Amino acid sequence: MLRVRPIHHTSRLDQWERLLAALGLIKTLDDGGWLEFDAGSGRLALHHATAGAGEDGTTNFGVEVGDLEEFARRTNLAGAESGNAPAELIDADHGDSCRVTGRDCFSFLADRAAHGARGGDADPALAVVEVWFTPDAAAAAQTLRSIGARFRPVADNDETADFTAKNGGVLMVRTGSGPARAGLGFEYDGDLGALRDRLTSAGHQVSMTEAAYGHSLHVANPDAAAGSAAPGSHVPPTLWISQPAPLGS
Repeated sequence: MLRVRPIHHTSRLDQWERLLAALGLIKTLDDGGWLEFDAGSGRLALHHATAGAGEDGTTNFGVEVGDLEEFARRTNLAGAESGNAPAELIDADHGDSCRVTGRDCFSFLADRAAHGARGGDADPALAVVEVWFTPDAAAAAQTLRSIGARFRPVADNDETADFTAKNGGVLMVRTGSGPARAGLGFEYDGDLGALRDRLTSAGHQVSMTEAAYGHSLHVANPDAAAGSAAPGSHVPPTLWISQPAPLGS
């Protein structure tokens, strides 16, 4: 199995929880400073961070799998054929895990899924999206193929790549300058206008913009509030919710 599950660190858990509820995610776990939310496709974890700490407002790229040993074996087998994607079983702070490292030195964790999808009441049109920004998009895309992500052709994928996970969620590779990093967003395969109205009615600041292949929403990022993020950090002012790009040939 493979499920998208980024981990977002924030000192503003209450504000995030209200936003995710308005988006249509369902809270499936609340263990003190660790919360999990299921979307129609994919899962998002929130982890409490101290206000102003370096991790406040940042996202860790991550996935959930069924069997860590088998996941590592398959990833390394696929990586050996392409010269990419070493996977290493490790003892992380939260328990057993598997660390995958890309050619750009970006690494992420695959954790054993504690439970199956529980978001039966979640908005089925909403998907969690995690993004790998990197100066080496081709190598990052190959790493995602090695972990079992399914390539999703889009109309314009020059120096970008989209993937889906078998058990939910979307993974994207986008070119970026500087050190590789993770990003967070959402896709909505439904009426964006209705979602905008729902978010606005819940008290969130939302705008709609026209992208190359459709519209996208931008909702105020709870972490961008004054005094929340660490000095010098690059917390985006908004979170994006885009329409799925049309399939390419």
